[in-house]
Amino acid sequence: MAPMTETPSHSPVIVEASSVSKRFGKRLAVDQLSLEVPAGLCFGLLGPNGAGKTTTLRMIYGVTRPESGSIRVFGIDISRSPRAVRARLGVALQQNILIEALSPVENLRVFARYHLLHEPELSRRIAELIDLFDLTSHAEVPVRQLSGGFQRRLAIALSLINRPELLILDEPTTGLDPAARLALWSRVRDLRAAGTTVLLTTHYMDEAQRLCDRVAIVSTGKVIDEGPPDRLVLDHLAPEAVEFDCTPDEEPGLLNGVRLPTRRLRVGRRVMIYLDDATPLIDHIRHRDQGERRPLVVRPTNLEDVFLALTGANLEGSP
Repeated sequence: MAPMTETPSHSPVIVEASSVSKRFGKRLAVDQLSLEVPAGLCFGLLGPNGAGKTTTLRMIYGVTRPESGSIRVFGIDISRSPRAVRARLGVALQQNILIEALSPVENLRVFARYHLLHEPELSRRIAELIDLFDLTSHAEVPVRQLSGGFQRRLAIALSLINRPELLILDEPTTGLDPAARLALWSRVRDLRAAGTTVLLTTHYMDEAQRLCDRVAIVSTGKVIDEGPPDRLVLDHLAPEAVEFDCTPDEEPGLLNGVRLPTRRLRVGRRVMIYLDDATPLIDHIRHRDQGERRPLVVRPTNLEDVFLALTGANLEGSP
């Protein structure tokens, strides 16, 4: 879980988006979005499909131009000096951009040339990245023969060839197996510890909670809340969650007589209730079930609960 870190007031802002909007035809993809990414943190941009996350990233690294508002990266207006900004960025897109006939070493060498790296720095940098991403055993194997996990490692290694100050990762672990995800998480932590600012999007809330110092939750093109994951949990819900299956018809009888001061969430038959102390509710349900022993899950409230609450799941009660 990411540490509950507040941004120091003196921390420089690497990315500053001010009232940015972007429309595609009649669809408003980004709507007056404002965002600040402080230096030295891992910052997550979270939201459902179509929320505007990828469009926002594309405007930040200068591929898509906003229709209104402004974006400054390293204090530079990206729309006026895109090359100056891109020279200091690393970007790994959702789809790996690799030359499949070439090996990881050859891919890195080609990409290094785009950034005007020359020997001996070029070979030194390639060796560092091959080692950092544990690609040594496959360094000379054609990319088409590599697993998805190795290809994803290589794609992120390519984005680091120029030692970027800001690394942008769009859905970095989508489709990877658990071992490959853990390996990439470790590398992202290493980069952040070394001072690289990381801006990522992900649909995996556990990934965001483990990696990110701060997250912004986006819905319908706007940031609806932002902060450290642990603080968002406490702001919107409560520390403990109780989960169980219960139909809407059963719920009034089961919960009658118990005080529920916090919010509850229903997704189909599944009910999640958020409390400061789950013990009284558990005892009440056990008593009401009269020995049926309804399966209960008691766990800490997490970022996924907050995400569901803020982006439109069926949330009942009041904060």
